[in-house]
Amino acid sequence: MADNYIDLRSDTVTRPSAAMREAMARAEVGDDVFGEDPTVNRLQEQVAALLGKEAALYVASGSMGNQTCIKVHTQPGDEVICEKGAHVFNYETGGIAFISGAQVHAIEGKHGAFTVEQIRRAVRPNVYYMPRTRLICLENTHNRAGGTIYPIELIREISTYARAQNIRLHLDGARLWNASAATGIAPREYASYFDSVSVCLSKGLGAPVGSVIAGPRAFIDEARHVRKILGGGMRQAGILAAAGLYALEHNVTRLAEDHEKAAYLARELARVKGFDIDMESVQTNIIIIDAEKTGKAPDEMLAALRAKGVLLTLGNYMGLRAVTHLDVSMDDVRQAARIIRETLN
Repeated sequence: MADNYIDLRSDTVTRPSAAMREAMARAEVGDDVFGEDPTVNRLQEQVAALLGKEAALYVASGSMGNQTCIKVHTQPGDEVICEKGAHVFNYETGGIAFISGAQVHAIEGKHGAFTVEQIRRAVRPNVYYMPRTRLICLENTHNRAGGTIYPIELIREISTYARAQNIRLHLDGARLWNASAATGIAPREYASYFDSVSVCLSKGLGAPVGSVIAGPRAFIDEARHVRKILGGGMRQAGILAAAGLYALEHNVTRLAEDHEKAAYLARELARVKGFDIDMESVQTNIIIIDAEKTGKAPDEMLAALRAKGVLLTLGNYMGLRAVTHLDVSMDDVRQAARIIRETLN
């Protein structure tokens, strides 16, 4: 996208800084399929340590990470419980059915979170003619709910219940770094309640490519096998992994700045006639805008804003979404808020 746009479509649009590119250029590399890329190995070891897991595996994307974990946890015909708006259910092109042969039981939560009682109602009885409830997936932060944080108290309760029922628990932690920055709860604490975790390096942290999955060593050994089946066995991937290492070192603590930008932008956009924003859901760097009362089609509004140099994307039904990130400054956000108000009011 041209530099003259203020791009609030997603935190995936960030581009590597000059310093990150320099780290990539200097990266020591080897053949990662043989386990011989020292930079990839260092990234995996560092993420495993950050999450308190035995091992980790670098993958090409968050979708590959989630779907690899789901495949390892399940067998064809099993059932996976997730929230109705979950990324694994809505934005991974039917991967649970296509790759794992499992079906989804979607629960409607509040701000992207559901309770143990809701799970109890969804878990299948142990009878031969029903699918086996094998896996529960939580998402933290929850993209479609507006970057909301899964309450740690609920995570603890769900983890206790899942383990008692011998049901596996996976965390789609693509923006776990944002949840940690907002709450002060360490990623290791969040991850301790899950059998597997996927974290992203290419969203708020600004790396160009990649996610990392983590879990027990035997689980990661099997995940490596599945990653290869999915075409994710990369060779001299240290060039990419170096960007992830740089991002972990330099771009985690600054995430709070993105949250401040989002809070400001949400307050300003709430002044737009016909915009309805659930301010309680603006907890990190994502804003979901219900624009139905404007009487305008979302595509019409997006086109009008693009013409004025501001890029948003579709949100939920009849809505828009704005995401703050390291490549937009507070001045950019102020300017975007002004343009949006003037264009749509």
